[in-house]
Amino acid sequence: MTTLQSDQIAALALELREARRTRVQLRHFSRRFPGMTIEDGYAIQRAWVELELAEGRAIRGRKIGLTSRAMQQASQITEPDYAPLMDDMFFASGTDIPVARFIAPRVEVEFAFVLAHPLRGPGTTVFDVLAATDYVCPAIEIIDARIEQFDRDTKAPRKVTDTISDFAANAGIVLGGRPVKPDAVDLRWAGAMLFKNGVIEETGLGAAVLGHPALGVAWLADKVAPYGEQLAAGDIVLAGSFTRPVGAVAGDTFHADYGPLGAVSFRFV
Repeated sequence: MTTLQSDQIAALALELREARRTRVQLRHFSRRFPGMTIEDGYAIQRAWVELELAEGRAIRGRKIGLTSRAMQQASQITEPDYAPLMDDMFFASGTDIPVARFIAPRVEVEFAFVLAHPLRGPGTTVFDVLAATDYVCPAIEIIDARIEQFDRDTKAPRKVTDTISDFAANAGIVLGGRPVKPDAVDLRWAGAMLFKNGVIEETGLGAAVLGHPALGVAWLADKVAPYGEQLAAGDIVLAGSFTRPVGAVAGDTFHADYGPLGAVSFRFV
């Protein structure tokens, strides 16, 4: 249930939009509203999405976050979350990405599922996800923090309600590599090496995402079902990172080598 009033939710969504525009971080919403719930977080997120849509943006899919033990430990949050992928968040592999688009960018390694058929929960299985998927491809997600990751004074980590409000930290997506049919490879054993400036920073396997990346997509289909929502044909769904996030500044180059599935690369400028 929500504890915030509709005008408070609208005001907090406006604060987030302004924080992204000015690149000035906000303090934890959970500090200002100690009783705020996960439902409040999603209500704020939806209000921010409405602001984006009103400005001409479009939704191209969804991301799932905090599905791996590595990400849960890095964020000190144990519950997965989700948010839309907006059309202005996509960048081409092999290009330069302006770091001025972000406040405190970090990079994660994932698999993207592109759906051929809709998925509606509840009761979604990994087999349902694989049957509904057109193809899977390598992806890098750029996450950001419009709400401080750690409070500037107390150093306390933000709570899941803060992260959910903040678009589940979603900020950028780079798709690349070689698309494959979902049954062409065992995604549990597919993985990547993440290089930053030529040095391997992280390695991981798809199994780190709830045991199988498709289980993240199934979790999402079930999670949005009570709201009368489903995953649509054509949606791009980021299943969750299987490595810890790696920080970035202008001049950093990233290269994620997925072996037989190809690679994703870009440079921050």
